[in-house]
Amino acid sequence: MSRPDILVPAPMRDMILGGLEPHFTLHKLYEAADREAMLRDVAERIRGIAISFRPIDKALVDRLPKLEIVANFGVGYDNVDAAYCGTKGIIVTNTPDVLTDEVADTAIALMIMTIRELPAAERWLRQGKWVSQGAFPLTRGTLRGRTLGILGLGRIGKAIAERAEAFGMAVHYHGRNRQDGVGYTYHPSLVSLAEAVDTLMLVAPGGEETRHMVGERVLEALGPQGVVINIGRGSVVNETALAEALRKGTILAAGLDVFENEPHVPQALLDLPNAVLLPHVGSASEATRNAMGQLVVDNLTGWFHHRTVLTPVAETPVS
Repeated sequence: MSRPDILVPAPMRDMILGGLEPHFTLHKLYEAADREAMLRDVAERIRGIAISFRPIDKALVDRLPKLEIVANFGVGYDNVDAAYCGTKGIIVTNTPDVLTDEVADTAIALMIMTIRELPAAERWLRQGKWVSQGAFPLTRGTLRGRTLGILGLGRIGKAIAERAEAFGMAVHYHGRNRQDGVGYTYHPSLVSLAEAVDTLMLVAPGGEETRHMVGERVLEALGPQGVVINIGRGSVVNETALAEALRKGTILAAGLDVFENEPHVPQALLDLPNAVLLPHVGSASEATRNAMGQLVVDNLTGWFHHRTVLTPVAETPVS
């Protein structure tokens, strides 16, 4: 019996490929000298896709008439047109839960780094300024007395909230709806959330619905002691407006792990001393990425062996 054909459009971790190879025929599009020719050759046979941070749009889906499942490496899946896949009966899976704690830890670390200017303090030491110029200047920001507002109180948002409470922070949130059984203060709009807090944690998914939600109006509402931390998707923030707010002192500082056009970061942000910038490392430990990779393998093998998956996304439930 022939093995199902799986398209791998972009490089993935060796442990994912190693887990898939005994069960499937893998077509590694990224290795082809002529990718278009390879895609034409295999399109009629492809039954699954294993993907990481690459778009799977309507046009590609329409080229694969036997496609049954798209297994996405990552909890966010705005790179996949899941709604369209749902109309075609194609299952889309992601990798939630296994990265929740890692991302929440990174979010809290980034918040502390940003508020207490710890990257600048380390540079002060490494550049010899502690010896030549004395102690690092007192930081303008402190975690003491701060109130945290969370945009996106899902699994990761709740894990961040629990950690923030341990630091003595009051927690507020905004989302599509007030959540039952959640004791944090709910705000019906992002602007009202920003007005009520001084630290805004972004854990929202990408997509048109959330694109540039954080712009000039929200930043002004946050105020001059305000801090923005983005651990969700870069497209949620209007980076031009953010850079201007940081430059003018509309807000105090920002810590960003994600950007709208990764890996490209706007020079306006790179030039700012009150912006702490990380290269999308929220879940980037070997242990967590391996657990995410295993979910990709388990979803694909589960579908083709048992017609079931572990983590279907909301747009493509398995009946």
